[in-house]
Amino acid sequence: MTQQATTGWHNVVGATPDELRRAEIESLVRYGDIIDLPAPVSRRHPRQPADVRAAQFAPFAALVGYGDEVRETARLTEERRELEEDEKREIDEVLQEIARLLASHTPITVRVRYFVPDARKAGGSYVEAAGAARRIDAYRRTLALADGTMIPIADIVHVDVEGGLRSDDAGA
Repeated sequence: MTQQATTGWHNVVGATPDELRRAEIESLVRYGDIIDLPAPVSRRHPRQPADVRAAQFAPFAALVGYGDEVRETARLTEERRELEEDEKREIDEVLQEIARLLASHTPITVRVRYFVPDARKAGGSYVEAAGAARRIDAYRRTLALADGTMIPIADIVHVDVEGGLRSDDAGA
């Protein structure tokens, strides 16, 4: 029965200790004259920096962009949820009140949660924006904030007026 050797640099599976000793002696006989010599240094060619030398052994990417595609596929998006009729009505009422206040030149700050469709795949994400409302464009159906953010009204899922609407402002 053969015994596996698990010591030394050999660590060859299935080799007996005697076979390993013989292989080591054979290596010393063959390469004993050069085994302890320093590595040769060229006078003509300067030594490569370690990072350049290491780049030669970097993994080869046969499929350029494949890793990006895998990451893109793994990226999660949310599904757009359909609003109930009462939610749509509530958003519409708040937007009408905002439009009335803007028409009377009353400064108003809003917080809006809306859906942003993803440019690359199905779905998207819900984003929240807050700031001074600049105008509601009925033709383009957008809510414009003072910082330049344009929010499509159809994508709004929730809108709040910062500080709330005063009772004398509501229901005019």
